[in-house]
Amino acid sequence: MARGLNLKPSRVYQIVTQILESRGMPQPPPWYKTIESIPPAAILTRTQPVQHRELRKSKKRKPSRMFHPQPIEYEEDKLRRDFFRDHPWELARPRIVLENDGRDGQKVDWSRGIQQPGRQLSGESVVQRQLWLMNEQGMPNSQAYDMARKEFYHLRHQEDVERRVAREEAEWVGADFAKGALEVSMELEDKSYESWKSWAEKEVEVLNRQRDGAYTAAVTEHGDDTFERLGGDDIVVESTDTPDQPS
Repeated sequence: MARGLNLKPSRVYQIVTQILESRGMPQPPPWYKTIESIPPAAILTRTQPVQHRELRKSKKRKPSRMFHPQPIEYEEDKLRRDFFRDHPWELARPRIVLENDGRDGQKVDWSRGIQQPGRQLSGESVVQRQLWLMNEQGMPNSQAYDMARKEFYHLRHQEDVERRVAREEAEWVGADFAKGALEVSMELEDKSYESWKSWAEKEVEVLNRQRDGAYTAAVTEHGDDTFERLGGDDIVVESTDTPDQPS
């Protein structure tokens, strides 16, 4: 018999038969007849996956993440992280993830530029254009990133101009658009400022009343000729009584 050959799967039927006879179970499991005619050919346990990097050798115990898949890192992952770290608001733009036949990525030609027919302009376009410049043109990472970003900024500016012109043309013929995000935010800011202003005026009025009340009470108690207001709230006491003369 060859070494390393595992015959345990082929003996499942015999082992189950012995268990049923020893325990006297009248009803066998549903798969009992099937496994008699078609015995399993391999063990149904997970084997250790292919290791992309060497695991740390430990004599004390086995690594706890032995059967965990190894991380897969692609070349454009770092480029994608760098772009969205510099442009976080690009993640807030809605994107179209629907594909026609699942091979849309094979129909683009990044040598023509960052704008591709039938493909939405996004941060992924910058990443793929930068990757093409690095691999095909031999550009360094920083130079390819700057070139791809300039093309991206130019197209984004062109989209903003087209959107603004379309809005002005629609308003010229009578269209009425709702308030924009800037207008709504400015109104909310003005409302908050006016609320704070009215609250501040009331607080100043209350403080003035308390100060005037404290000064009036002090004058009433000691008389008008004994106090003199200096420097706003400071009160200096001056006595008008003459010392007793010796008899």
